[in-house]
Amino acid sequence: MSTTEVAPPPGSVLDVSQDNASLRRFLHGLPGVDQVGAEARAAMLATRSIKSSAKAWAIDTAIRMVDLTTLEGSDTPGKVRSLCAKGRRPDAADPSTPSVAAICVYGDRVDVAVEALHGSSVQVAAVATAFPSGRVALQTKLLDVVDAVEAGAGEIDMVIDRAAFLAGDYLSVYEEIVATKLVCGDAHLKVILETGELVTLDSVRRASWLALLAGGDFIKTSTGKISPAATPPVALVMLQAVRDFAALTGDVRGVKLAGGIRTTKEAVRYLVMVNEVAGDRWLSPATFRFGASSLLNDLLQQRHKLSTGAYDGADYVSVD
Repeated sequence: MSTTEVAPPPGSVLDVSQDNASLRRFLHGLPGVDQVGAEARAAMLATRSIKSSAKAWAIDTAIRMVDLTTLEGSDTPGKVRSLCAKGRRPDAADPSTPSVAAICVYGDRVDVAVEALHGSSVQVAAVATAFPSGRVALQTKLLDVVDAVEAGAGEIDMVIDRAAFLAGDYLSVYEEIVATKLVCGDAHLKVILETGELVTLDSVRRASWLALLAGGDFIKTSTGKISPAATPPVALVMLQAVRDFAALTGDVRGVKLAGGIRTTKEAVRYLVMVNEVAGDRWLSPATFRFGASSLLNDLLQQRHKLSTGAYDGADYVSVD
């Protein structure tokens, strides 16, 4: 598998890959984001409630959308196997509980996760491209991806070069995403924007479109290593980007919110936003994900409360 060839993704909206000036004209020609308006709409959507009869559906839908994640230097093979077992059967006492979407690990733990998840519907996702900083040479980033894919990862979460983006070197960022997508083969590519470092919602919109133009299958908020990460206004802008991209091209891409989402209430509010902003075709693990470690536990506790009418003790769910 080559790690050097760079070619424009098929079916791009425009041939914007010729030079940096072309990309700048396109990205800076996007409508500006009214930050006050975006914050107000996000706040308004957060007040929407769902009927109690729909809450069970929302909780199960959110569970199916979770990328259950462990990204620590202390991730032993045993810890990864334990997380995989939980992802396959989140509530050991209730087999009707759906599995999560994916287990997300560092590349050197992909083989452990692949073996542990064999025969299940749960995908293995690997962070790559020198996650979380991305501060290595492109060739090294691409080899990181190749190693994870060859170990069996079906999804790759890459980080963009935020320094290049903020310096206005859009072509460099574009070409890195294209090159990464190429070496992913059949694996889906999630492009991490690290929105907390992009400063403005206009930059979030431009980075979202840049990643979509370059062929990213998902745009993702954050590495989860800095704050702020996923926020309602940022989610709003990213959902608008995939909606508008699909309207223009017919190509449906996904959004992954990662970093700081810990409660069922937050997850349900984001599902309401997905439906209201992008549409119900995005209410699927194929097009929307939560990157989380602790969210699943709260979803399980709320699910059990719906069925029993009582809150569980802290020991009802396992500690990851």
